[in-house]
Amino acid sequence: MTSRKISPVINDVEMEQLRWAYQHLEHPSLAARMSAVLAVPVEEGIKLLPKKWQKQIDRTAQATICRLLRPGAFPVVSGMSPRASNWTHKFLATGAGAVGGFFGPLTLLAEMPAVTMLMLHAIADIAREEGEDLETHDARLACAQVFALGGRTKDDDAADLGYYTLRIMLGLHFEQNVLTAAGTQIPGSIELVRAITARFGVVISDHAAARAIPVAGAISGAMLNLIFMNHYQDVARGHFIVRRLERDYGDDRIRELYEKIASEEAREEAYNPVVGW
Repeated sequence: MTSRKISPVINDVEMEQLRWAYQHLEHPSLAARMSAVLAVPVEEGIKLLPKKWQKQIDRTAQATICRLLRPGAFPVVSGMSPRASNWTHKFLATGAGAVGGFFGPLTLLAEMPAVTMLMLHAIADIAREEGEDLETHDARLACAQVFALGGRTKDDDAADLGYYTLRIMLGLHFEQNVLTAAGTQIPGSIELVRAITARFGVVISDHAAARAIPVAGAISGAMLNLIFMNHYQDVARGHFIVRRLERDYGDDRIRELYEKIASEEAREEAYNPVVGW
């Protein structure tokens, strides 16, 4: 194993990066972002969806995640620019949303695998920019984790599961359920797929609900896909900032600082419980 040099003191710029990461990892609400754009709560769109929609979403999400975990799903990164091509991915996702917006929310099932693959490329691009080696299984797992970290289930909220807890849970699924195929280790556990799908499906459901709202035509379909891509790029950026800082300062030190930020936020909320201040 390659040894790593641990820096003694985190600087102010990196501390601000960690604070930014905390906000986007602990409060990753796609529904809130979309509701702000549509000026209508996403919950209103849920009432307009077919009753069997959730099952279709779950099947589509699970099939998509399975494809993402197959060998060869990750983009080739050799010779690429050192900086992530964020706007390229946003442009392609926006175009797909504009086309799908003409035909309503049901087209999301056909559109989602392609958009999700675009997001995987965007996530991998950000991971590479933040210093990840995508040839390693650990980095690839970290990319897959982003799809779960970007959505929270009711069970997560009830159990108050934060970023580190979810990350550990997903890592355990990977470590305990690794298959060997053609000499290459790949995550082949249905439990891992389900763990990711359970949370990714929440985000897809919010996305579908927003598109079911009558004002969601081609223009808002494009806008919603842009928000969708922004959402996962922000979660990915936060995730890989934390991992980069862990490499530089040590896992324990960064988790300690992360939890300190959480404690500071809890104290601020206790002091000022009024939402919107």
